[in-house]
Amino acid sequence: MVTIKIACRHCGSTNIACNGLTTNGKQRYLCADCGRRSRDNPQPNGYTAQERETILAAYHERSSLRGLTRCFGVARNTVSTWLKKSGDAAGVSRHARRPGRGRP
Repeated sequence: MVTIKIACRHCGSTNIACNGLTTNGKQRYLCADCGRRSRDNPQPNGYTAQERETILAAYHERSSLRGLTRCFGVARNTVSTWLKKSGDAAGVSRHARRPGRGRP
């Protein structure tokens, strides 16, 4: 019989116990030392850098945020966050507030 030792991704401890299944049916583990849950082979979250660049290029080609949602299936808030992080925050709001208007 082959025994595989799994170490905690967070603290490196081997004091791990099975702790149910995830929603997609993969085994979940609980570390008895740090108390955190993990999986042995987790999938990355979010979009790859190539997908992100493609979506931002489409936005810079005058596609609307709602159009990107329909075409790529990405949330408007996600694209807005990417634009803010890339330094193109002015492109998010096409109706930017003018100085001297509104509340002080």
